[in-house]
Amino acid sequence: MKDRQVNVAADADEKQERRFETWLSGKDIPFEGPEAEEKYRERVTLIKDAVQMKKTPGRVPVCPSPGHFPLEYAGVRFYDAMYDSKALSHAWKKYYDDFSPDTYSGSMIGSGKLLELLDCKVYRWAGHGVAKEREYQFVEGEYMKAEEYEDLIGDPSGFHLSTYLPRICGALKPFEMIPPLVHLRHMSSMPGGALPFGMPDFQVALKALMEAGAEASRYMNASRELNASVMGKGYPSLSGGIAEAPFDIVGDSYRGTKGIMLDMHRHPDKLLEACEVFVRPTIKRGVTAGKISGNPLIFMPLHKGADAFMSKEQYREFYWPTLRKVLIGLINEGMVPLVFAEADYESRLEIISDLPKSKTIWWFEKMDMARAKETVGKVACIAGNVSNALLRAGTPEDIKACCKNLIDVAGKDGGFILSTAAGLQGAKPENVKALIDFSKEYGAYA
Repeated sequence: MKDRQVNVAADADEKQERRFETWLSGKDIPFEGPEAEEKYRERVTLIKDAVQMKKTPGRVPVCPSPGHFPLEYAGVRFYDAMYDSKALSHAWKKYYDDFSPDTYSGSMIGSGKLLELLDCKVYRWAGHGVAKEREYQFVEGEYMKAEEYEDLIGDPSGFHLSTYLPRICGALKPFEMIPPLVHLRHMSSMPGGALPFGMPDFQVALKALMEAGAEASRYMNASRELNASVMGKGYPSLSGGIAEAPFDIVGDSYRGTKGIMLDMHRHPDKLLEACEVFVRPTIKRGVTAGKISGNPLIFMPLHKGADAFMSKEQYREFYWPTLRKVLIGLINEGMVPLVFAEADYESRLEIISDLPKSKTIWWFEKMDMARAKETVGKVACIAGNVSNALLRAGTPEDIKACCKNLIDVAGKDGGFILSTAAGLQGAKPENVKALIDFSKEYGAYA
């Protein structure tokens, strides 16, 4: 058994090295010239060394999360960014031209037209429920009832297609007529299964879905053009894909916060079984994205695992087991989970330290980084966590002092990426500049 574990670890090491080599090559990136290509490789190397917890002649990487700050800085309204890809692109390019962080974080603004076409119920967005100047808001709800756990567990794809999607997208309500997909295997000899597809309401829904697909294609093409433009200037992307904690998938998308918190007491076995359902698909999603992008960093925002949501014992029972399975699955394929632990996570530090060394990044929003360095920082790269309040209300000197302390404490002996607690929205431009410029200079290893 021990020999097998050693072989698996060695295989993961080898795969990670290959993933980093692919990322370092910058294959298919249209670099503006040799200097941009050189800067790209320098920056990827900074991230690689941080992940592998090396103290090299380099420096601490500086990778603030831009959030929606580029829109504020460029004077672009959310409405315009969601309906005009040129306005969105202008804002993001301006941010990178003017501030020059070490990595690129693409926009997650989304397409307003796509949300309209689907009659999306889970968001309010600029001009549709919130002012045109405001960011979108998630509308949490109980989109799966407690008594429907068996339906989700027994046929996840069928449940998603004929129950979940009709509830969150008004345009797809006729999808409720779709029979269990397994029954469609007899469609040629028993054509009744195909009957819903011929009904006028269903055909209207299919047309809406086709139009949504065309808009999604247009949006993705615009995103690819933006990504290529910024990355071509020498900025590697900080994320090659996305994955989620299985508990968050159930809580965010299906049961809602109230529902899933009650389920830990009322339906614990069904909740645990549902979390297991999402382990393999989540690993596959992250690995597939990492292979396509050529970037091994897989972003994982953790929503409901924070101290305020559940006790330490509940975290051990309900949250961590399937999250760890996803992390190990990604690691075994050479990927590097970039885990964003939202809110307070201090009571989890010893638990999350149970991972292979030099295989993950833990980015903390609210954390005593000295404690993080002493615990999970012994097995993983840590990142964070310049306060958003300080970026909004402080001075450049305040920012420099904060960054100095983080580098001194968390950056000691490597294994640290300097970042923000969350997105930069609301920050003073002079504070953003101070964060990036000072940290590049002060963060150099002697």
